[in-house]
Amino acid sequence: MKRAATISLLIGLAASPALAASLTPEQAGAHVGQTATVCGTVASAHYAEQSGTTFLNLGQPYPRQVFTAVIFRDARALFGEPERTLAGKRLCVRGEIRSYRNQPEIILNQPSQLEPAVEAE
Repeated sequence: MKRAATISLLIGLAASPALAASLTPEQAGAHVGQTATVCGTVASAHYAEQSGTTFLNLGQPYPRQVFTAVIFRDARALFGEPERTLAGKRLCVRGEIRSYRNQPEIILNQPSQLEPAVEAE
């Protein structure tokens, strides 16, 4: 089951282009409360086994992260092992930007919220 979810996620990342208008991880904090796309490199990724929460830090690694994509326990099975498969990848996440402890984040509930980042030409 985990393998199928990972394969499905990776196919989805390869198949859909990122949205043209996107924010950098550093810009996300100015857009709290808005639905937006944030693109960057997963600088660090961590699965907190006790809580079942996965953290994908874009732009800068923890503890200097500037933006985090969060996957809670209930949605984790849909993403496989993102802390392993997405670490170091450039990607875009879409959703409502929220603030948690003065840091911007997007909560990921569906793999469709993830897209590969399109490199600037």
